[in-house]
Amino acid sequence: MSAADEIIDIVDENDRVVARSPRGEAYARSLRHRCAFILARDAKGRVFVHRRTPTKLVHPSLHDMFVGGVVAAGESYDEAALREAEEELGVSGLPSPRFLFKFLYDDGAGRSWWSAVYEVRCEMPVSPQAEEVAWHAFLTEDEVERRLTEWEWTPDGLAAYERLKAFRSMG
Repeated sequence: MSAADEIIDIVDENDRVVARSPRGEAYARSLRHRCAFILARDAKGRVFVHRRTPTKLVHPSLHDMFVGGVVAAGESYDEAALREAEEELGVSGLPSPRFLFKFLYDDGAGRSWWSAVYEVRCEMPVSPQAEEVAWHAFLTEDEVERRLTEWEWTPDGLAAYERLKAFRSMG
């Protein structure tokens, strides 16, 4: 089954499930859905950063400081966060990602999704999915900050990162 055929929950402005749809149709019709964003750190605390493959349905070839993806129909955010982190990092046996906060992302062009932001420590060697990840590295926070203006980032990942920095400054 292709990613476009996966069935996902469609949610309202309060994150309540109102329907189900194939992912491709949800994207084409700008239906609000759910996503999990996981900031993965290595044993040294560096952030996993990657460039998406050109074949991705959304934001092909852009950089991202989060792994993650769309929450499947009937799946919880927590389940999706662990599944997506293990899939994209190419590992198994990760600890459960720690939930930080949730926000409604809106791209200003009518597309929005509920975004649950998590953090996880991955102390094992990663082997990212070739279908998802074209390039990857673990970067320090300072290196990520320097690259923010140099590289083209996924808009939703950038929005989640900005909110994460604000969240940390409040805590």
